[in-house]
Amino acid sequence: MAAPPGSSTQGGTPGTPRVLRAMNDRAALELLAAHGPLTRTRLGELTGLSKPTASQLLTRLESVGLVRTTGNVTGRPGPNAQLYEIDPVAAHVAALAVDQEGITAAVADITGQVAGEHRVTAPATDESLTNRTGELVAEAVDGALAAAGLGRDDLHSTVIGTPGALDPRTGKLRYAPHLPGWQSRTLRDELAEVLHTPIVIENDVNLAAIAEQHHGTAQDFDDFALVWADEGVGAAIVLGGTLLRGATGGAGEIGYMPLPGAPLARGGPDAAARPDGGGGFQMLVGSPAVVELARDHGIDAPTATEVLAAALRTPGAGDEVLTELARRLATGLASVVAVVDPELVVLSGEVAQAGGDRLRQLVEAEMTGLALPRPQLRISELEGDPILIGALRTAVADARQTVFDTARFDA
Repeated sequence: MAAPPGSSTQGGTPGTPRVLRAMNDRAALELLAAHGPLTRTRLGELTGLSKPTASQLLTRLESVGLVRTTGNVTGRPGPNAQLYEIDPVAAHVAALAVDQEGITAAVADITGQVAGEHRVTAPATDESLTNRTGELVAEAVDGALAAAGLGRDDLHSTVIGTPGALDPRTGKLRYAPHLPGWQSRTLRDELAEVLHTPIVIENDVNLAAIAEQHHGTAQDFDDFALVWADEGVGAAIVLGGTLLRGATGGAGEIGYMPLPGAPLARGGPDAAARPDGGGGFQMLVGSPAVVELARDHGIDAPTATEVLAAALRTPGAGDEVLTELARRLATGLASVVAVVDPELVVLSGEVAQAGGDRLRQLVEAEMTGLALPRPQLRISELEGDPILIGALRTAVADARQTVFDTARFDA
């Protein structure tokens, strides 16, 4: 990975010792982040650097607080070799997942290790909280920092996952009218002023897809769709390894998608006070719709998780609920597959996870014989909150872009 003689930086600027040194530093840091502790010899092999150059590089990175020693390799002939790793205190990031009932925050170090979490209950229906968005975000982050033994000055950046999508043209959060406190056009700047860090606001289902892409069932796929069936319904589309966001950030808002059996969602992405806009795919497969479907078949429970658990153990009525839900899901998935042609579809969210492999098999059977491509169909197996996992992954990756740039030490 060592930069060859005569190489150039992006844009054609001739390589200089400072630039080439920074390139080698970043390559080494990325390898340490990916592989964990490495010896000088192994790092030299992976980067293509000579032993003296690798030694100088590690000494330099250690002196600026990016690398530290972490013991020795034992149990082999010859002197014990020193191990080096990313110094976790080089930077910390915050990640938040926002839902209708509150905000969950997590703080992680530059290696991605979670150091603290905190949950703030803040129902979106509580009108007294409408103008307190910044205060609630700060409370969630401060709680996570306190659990980690850190303060706001330790934070490098923050990523927030919310329902809806931030329109890049206006800065307004769209498709999330059920979060009234998040509608300010200057929301990102307001939160940055509160936390004193750069802020990224990302769609929650997009973050769930990032989690699947790097830690879950989609790790070996460059083209896949994640369909989220929960209180809200949405999708994330990854093509060529890159998220598709659309002109207004609204790519994947399939909860509003018109389908037979559901009323049309009218009035635009900001008009309705309900997350489903009063119509569309979500009216068929969202958690409330599943509870209603089960009630029609004599299975009464307050949540989709409980409903589907009962359906899975109840022959007859339970089979009818699962079959009808699978038919509805397959109808929506067919529209996505026809347009995007993904290699894989990942089903995630409360409905998909509660239905499990039985529901997946039924959906697959419903799609058999359609004049459409046949992607693989899998249920998410991620442990923990996929939105928070994706937000942490994004925050750490963003922080490394800056923190691993050692050219800043020569400025």
